[in-house]
Amino acid sequence: MHRSTGKKNRIIIYLIWLFILSTTSGKFAVSHNNYSSVDNKISIKGLSNIENLKISNEISNLLFKNIFFIDKQEIKKIMKKYNVIEEYNVKLIYPSTISIKIKPTKYLARISKDDQLLVGTNGKLIKDKINNEILPYIFGDFNSKDFLTIKKNIDQSKFTFKELKTLFFFKSNRWDILTNNDILIKLPLNNSLDSLNLAYKIISSNDFENIKIIDLRIKDHLIIK
Repeated sequence: MHRSTGKKNRIIIYLIWLFILSTTSGKFAVSHNNYSSVDNKISIKGLSNIENLKISNEISNLLFKNIFFIDKQEIKKIMKKYNVIEEYNVKLIYPSTISIKIKPTKYLARISKDDQLLVGTNGKLIKDKINNEILPYIFGDFNSKDFLTIKKNIDQSKFTFKELKTLFFFKSNRWDILTNNDILIKLPLNNSLDSLNLAYKIISSNDFENIKIIDLRIKDHLIIK
């Protein structure tokens, strides 16, 4: 009986020691994890204070670990949500800082259906209730590709965006533009750059007066009214 009781006591003591060791080991692991976590810092510059803070808060939600584990694709997803961004640069400064510099897009035109909806140089639509710039209006349902194509042609032509009052986009993917002098230029489906330069030459010439319409829609045909 005494041997049996002694054996039971040894087993109980052994189990108690196992419990103590496992508890201590667990506490050490938690302490070690806390020690290895880093107080990450996020620096964002380029947009308004409110927008910088919004982006900072979204990125901070990714930082449950130190920045060694940051997925830049996740940051890219966040940045894509902000149409006001033209370009950005992300710099990871180890061990604990993320620095993001943003280049905001410039506003080029307004949407006719919504005076507060602006078109940026990146081709995206941005809601801005404060902006009071005098910008040309765009009529029609266009996409970014359509706009960036005509924007490129205008930039390469002798015209500038500042000389334009209105742009009209048609379902046929064709554009008309109205200058600040109220001259309507009807562009063809293709060769917009050549047509823009021809229109500019006609407007600048002394041979044509009181022009209201320059119709270049038909290839090798010029109609002036």
